[in-house]
Amino acid sequence: MGRRPHIPEPAGRRQVEAMAAYGVPEADIARVLGIDPKTLRKHYRDELDTGGIKANSKIAESLFRKAMGDGPQSVTACIFWLKTRAHWKETTVQEHVGNAGPIMKIQRVIISPPPRDSNGNLLSPPAAKGPPLLEHVGT
Repeated sequence: MGRRPHIPEPAGRRQVEAMAAYGVPEADIARVLGIDPKTLRKHYRDELDTGGIKANSKIAESLFRKAMGDGPQSVTACIFWLKTRAHWKETTVQEHVGNAGPIMKIQRVIISPPPRDSNGNLLSPPAAKGPPLLEHVGT
């Protein structure tokens, strides 16, 4: 003789949705209810899906309110929001050090294309306006 068919009750549905919201694995939820994980998924699919969504929504709302507020919590919440939702990243600055210590002078070379007139023809050097082809900038 086989098992009796499982008949979900409203209290069980609320319990499954709450446990899913807390992140309890499906196998553990099934064990608490005394049913097989396949039976859990068959009868409680909606509760399993919406429980996590509702929890994430509440957390997102709380995080959003904190990020929009004042104080140190708002700064932390803003940073977390921007990293996860806006794909911001922290950058690492590396300083290259030689035998004499840190680099003291950085030289930048800017290469500009030769100036052209409105037809795309090269301008002769006396009529050329703008920066020189090579410009050395020391900082």
